[in-house]
This record gives sequence, structure tokens and C-alpha cells, in this order.
Amino acid sequence: MSEMIDQSELQSRAVRLVEAARKAGADSCDAVAVTGVSLAVDVREGKVEETERAEGDDVTLRVFVGKRTAAVSANQLDDPGALAERAVAMARVAPEDPYAGLADEHLLVKNMPGLELLDSREMTADALADIALEAETAGLEVAGVSKSGGAGASWRLAGVVLATSHGFEGSYMTSRYGMSMTAVAGEGTSMERDYDFDSRTYFEDLDAPAEIGRRAGERAVRRLNPQKLSTRTTNVIYESRAARSILGHLTGAINGASIARKTSFLKDRMGEAIFAPGIQIVDDPFKRRGGATRPFDGEGTAASVLHMIEDGILQHWFLDGASARELGLDPNGRAHRSGSGTSPGATNITLMPGELSLDTLMAEAGSGLLVSDLIGHGVNGITGDYSRGVAGFWFENGEIVEPVSEITIAGNLNDMFRRLVPGSDLDNRYSAATPSVMIEGMALAGS
Repeated sequence: MSEMIDQSELQSRAVRLVEAARKAGADSCDAVAVTGVSLAVDVREGKVEETERAEGDDVTLRVFVGKRTAAVSANQLDDPGALAERAVAMARVAPEDPYAGLADEHLLVKNMPGLELLDSREMTADALADIALEAETAGLEVAGVSKSGGAGASWRLAGVVLATSHGFEGSYMTSRYGMSMTAVAGEGTSMERDYDFDSRTYFEDLDAPAEIGRRAGERAVRRLNPQKLSTRTTNVIYESRAARSILGHLTGAINGASIARKTSFLKDRMGEAIFAPGIQIVDDPFKRRGGATRPFDGEGTAASVLHMIEDGILQHWFLDGASARELGLDPNGRAHRSGSGTSPGATNITLMPGELSLDTLMAEAGSGLLVSDLIGHGVNGITGDYSRGVAGFWFENGEIVEPVSEITIAGNLNDMFRRLVPGSDLDNRYSAATPSVMIEGMALAGS
């Protein structure tokens, strides 16, 4: 399968751009060349509804003239010199950025780690259709499911090359396989829908299509006839799928760019306890077959496993070169290519599990709300104020009583982090991995 992407040609493109930029007058520069092929099939009611195949190439040249920078992109590299001259001319009239520049040479990756990023299995449209149809069939066989909302399967292969004017050349290839199914339960105005999905680097790690479909169907059926709740303060438990959003709010708040701009509610909390004792959150760029695993970051910088939260205490920001310079710190290999430059961010981040199962969390809480779905984006990154629409299940005496919907839960992330209790059911499949989590005493706005 890897023959579909010529890494040597990608590398040649990037190196030629770097050489052309130096000839055009750039003090320093880097070039990223990416290419990919993807195939996706959607089915509905036993028939293929859409098949989409995409192939693409892109090169981006970033140049520095003093502390001025500019970037240009192209789909084809017919004339590297012309592209480089345009980038340098743009940089010369750009405003100065005191934090612009390539990564320091001593921070660059010297030896590429061996990582499981590429599965050699190539997928055909027929094979993907069979997977999607199997998932849909299994979902429709669940008692109470009235129709399919569709199912899909996909495959993607990508290649990435980074070359810099101070001697770094690195490349890697990745594969990704995925499937999903949406089931509809009930009839008329009483219909409810839910879904299940899986996405992996290696095909063999995917859950069985029938399992995806069955879970989607069961999730839809258990949402039938939702009730409304009155306004109250209650214990809230997030299923692991919903709990990933909590981790996302944390990663945004400890992003070095947000800290430098002073737009994070955690900007002054480095070295302080922001979670309860015992809470561990780890970011691992080398996680086996991880969704964000990579041998080097967007600047070619070496990375290491970071314990972002250790025993509840905030230990690190996510830093690329620019944010690190602005904060007077060293970058930690968390640069992501973003348009014409880089931005810092997480790789494979995991909230480590606790000792209590989901059932035990519910039993200890006694009564409360089990959140299965979140709606909206009501989070203020500056203050930490939190307000999200949710759907899920009300439980009493540790047992689910009824499905509920049209509810808003609210709080402040500072308080929510301190009261967060992780369960033992870690879902480790994705780049943001969490178990279920319980947060006591949240405000619930109902009818």
C-alpha cells in the first residue's frame, strides 16, 4: 500500500523549496509537503448511497526574513523559484514578530523512533461497503429500532515530509480506518437517534461492524420517551464518550498560545493543584498505534512523554517554538502545523483511570444525571464558566430510572476539575482518552 505514496518525491519537493527560498533571500525557512488518498462509502437501507475517493497534494513554504515571516502554499510545484520569491517578497513587507523563527537546532529530532503508524492493508470500495452494510444490518436487528440513519466506512493514507534550512529532514506515513452507524428508534414525533463509531490506525484493531451496529441500536432504543427534570443541584456522571469533552476543555486551557495571550482561566496556575490528589493526565506522542502518534512535531522538535497533571498538580503547558519564546520557556515538541505557521496542542492525552467502575460511581452517587450526549459549546475559556445542553439518564439508588433530555448543566471548570472523580472504564482508542468521570454538585436547569 505504501507504494501509492512516493515519499522520496515528497521529500524532494520540500528540499527544493527550501533551497529555492534560501536563494531568494530568506534567512531561514521550512517546507512541509503532504499527500494523501482517502476512500469513504456511505450506505442507507441496504444500498450504497455515496462513494467518495479523494487524492491530494499540498506544499507549504514558510520563510523568515529577520523577524518577519510569510508563507505560501501550492498544490503543484512546477516552479519552486517563483513560489519562493513570492514568499520572500511577502515576508519583507510583513510586520515584525519578535517570537518568529525555526526551532533551535539542538532541539531537533536526531534519531527517528520506530512507531506503528502504517497498516499495509489497502481497502476497496466494495470492502468498505460490506463493512458498512454489516454494521447497518446489526443495528436494524435491535428490537425497537425503526430505521437506519445510515452507516459508513472509510480508509485514509497520508504522507508527511518536513524539511528545514538548518538541516532537518523527516518524514512519516499514517493510515486510518473507521466505521460508524446511526440508528433511529420509535415512530413519528417520538423518534430518537444515536450512533456508535470506531476509528483506528490498524484495521485489525477496529471493533467488529456488527458490534458497532448493535451498540448504535441499543443506544437509540434506550433514549426513547425521554422525560424532563426540574431545576436542581445534582451529581453528574459523564460517560467516557462525553467525558472526552472535559479533557478538551483542559487542553485548551493549558495551551501555550492561550497562556501567552492571557486568555486562559489557568494562566496563573502552573505548579498548583487544579485537580484532586491522585489525578494523573499524561500526553504521549509515542503511544502505540495512537491517533496522534508521530515521530516529530510540526517544527521537527523532539518530544517526550509529559505528565501534564501529576497528583492533581499542573506541571506543563503545551508549547511550540513561538509560544515558548513568548513565555520564556523551552518548547516541548507540541507544535502542530496550522495554516501558515504552527500552534501548540496535545498529542495522545489520557486521563488515567481510577478504581471505581461506572456502576460503582452511580451507586456511590446515589442519584444524579448520567450524561451520554452534549449539545452546544458554552464554555468561556477566560473565566472557566461552563454551560452545556445535555441528554442522558436519571439514576436513583445507583440504577437508571429513565432517559432525560432538554437539560442544561452548568458550573465553573475550576470547581469541576477539583471535584472530578475518574472511573475505571478507560476508553483508550482515541487521541483524547478518558474513563467515565463523576462531578458532584453541578447545577441542572430543567423545566
